[in-house]
This record gives sequence, structure tokens and C-alpha cells, in this order.
Amino acid sequence: MTSKNISITEDVYEMLLRLKLEDESFSDAIRRLARRGRLSECVGLWRDMSDEEFEAVRCSALKARGLFNESMRRRVETS
Repeated sequence: MTSKNISITEDVYEMLLRLKLEDESFSDAIRRLARRGRLSECVGLWRDMSDEEFEAVRCSALKARGLFNESMRRRVETS
């Protein structure tokens, strides 16, 4: 496969480095990040969801956020 050289600023390089997975090449990281969906593509996906289903999803999301926040708090405390 051919390759291309591109020029990026230092701050963009640092951002990409933080987003790149440990065993991932920069090309693979850019490919993965470029494939992410757009929020606008999600408009209307929950249109047919009942109030009960929506509440279950909302509660699950809040629980996941709480678990994530607690995990991050523990990491910060042990650093």
C-alpha cells in the first residue's frame, strides 16, 4: 500500500497520540476516528420508544455515569 506524508501541528499530534490505542498505528487510529458516526444520524432513533423504555435507558445511563465517575475518582486518589 502506498503512503502519504501529511503535516500536522504539534497540538494536533498530541491530541491524536492521546486518542490512539496502544497497539494501533496512526493510520489505524485516523481510520477508526474518521468512521465514527455523527450525532445527527441518531435523530429520531428513539421515536417509537415507550416512556417506560426511555426511563429504563435513562436510568441505565445515569448508573453507568455514576460508576464511571466513581472509577475515575478512585484512580485520581491513587495517583
